[in-house]
Amino acid sequence: MLRNHVFRLISAAILLACFQTAVIGYQIGERTYILRTGVEIKLKTEAVDPRDLLRGDYVVLNYAISRLYNDQIVGERPAHRQEVRFHVRVAPGADGFAVLQEVSIAKLPPKPDSVVLVTEPVVYDPSFGKDASFVVQYGIERFYVPEGEGKEIEDARNRGAVSVTVRVSSGGKAQLKQLFIGDQPVYAQPDF
Repeated sequence: MLRNHVFRLISAAILLACFQTAVIGYQIGERTYILRTGVEIKLKTEAVDPRDLLRGDYVVLNYAISRLYNDQIVGERPAHRQEVRFHVRVAPGADGFAVLQEVSIAKLPPKPDSVVLVTEPVVYDPSFGKDASFVVQYGIERFYVPEGEGKEIEDARNRGAVSVTVRVSSGGKAQLKQLFIGDQPVYAQPDF
């Protein structure tokens, strides 16, 4: 009886370890896939030294494409207040940085020379006026750096000298690829 109980505990521990490994493997695999196969775009950051207890120092990044206006939204809109994800089409501007072209709550079809990013969920209320704006996130608002090196990047960001390259999957999910101060690459994420 005791032997049977020990066997069950060991089996449960092994199954739990396998499940945790599978979840972590999936997250790493998804990130790697996007970094290897995604379409690369360049984004200029805007001014906004936090620390994450688990991952260390990071720099908060904000983008011009993070503020969407109600009158920019094309297509159908929800009739009631609900959580939505915006589909945001961007294309390279004259300076090479991605600029907003189109915003929709519905999925946008592919178009040449553009990329569609999908935002994190945000609450949309149809009673918002035409001038209403939404601050959205794409999951690329934090760039982790070695401890103690975030202040220099934040100072450069506040001067408007920081930009990033981002890889975007065909499904609109974005991953930070590289951070630049001016034209100089400072940090790059490995492709694994």
